[in-house]
Amino acid sequence: MQDFKLYFDIGIHHILTWEAMDHILFVAALCLRYLTRDWKKVIVLVTAFTLGHSITLALSALGLVHFATRWIEFLIPMTIVATTINNLLQKPGQVEHPSRLPLIYFFALFFGLIHGLAFANSLLSLIGGDNLLVPLLAFNLGIEAAQLLVVAIILAISFIFVQMIRIRRIWWIRGVSALVLLASLKMAFDRWP
Repeated sequence: MQDFKLYFDIGIHHILTWEAMDHILFVAALCLRYLTRDWKKVIVLVTAFTLGHSITLALSALGLVHFATRWIEFLIPMTIVATTINNLLQKPGQVEHPSRLPLIYFFALFFGLIHGLAFANSLLSLIGGDNLLVPLLAFNLGIEAAQLLVVAIILAISFIFVQMIRIRRIWWIRGVSALVLLASLKMAFDRWP
């Protein structure tokens, strides 16, 4: 049980640090178009991202998948760029009444695969190769808990600006997405392999 708590805490710390700003910005970009009343959709969205990163994290930990770290570190901000561009291209009607299965869910799943490779680099340096089940599970659950905290904060901030201050929802999405886009382009430039 002590190992579980250790790796759970490592998973939380992996997301809730300044070094993980890329992951925080990605989760923020994913959640910008949702309000607190959309919490079920957000859970599905974050679960798709978690599923994606869990798959590649497990495959990497088992030695079945390996990619150069410098390319993974470059691709992560590019996932943010793609997500923010998708947000910027949303029309007001799409935001208010999204399709039954919006493209953002597929972004979350696919881009989760890329983020999982980055998570694997952090985790594998700590655990070695023996008895991976408990560390993988605990680390993933820690990441999920931290992501849900980030989601709750983003939804609360969106609530304040969209529902209390009454900024038009599309302006909120586009304005914050533009700022996140600029930050992610700088990250991508800085990490160019």
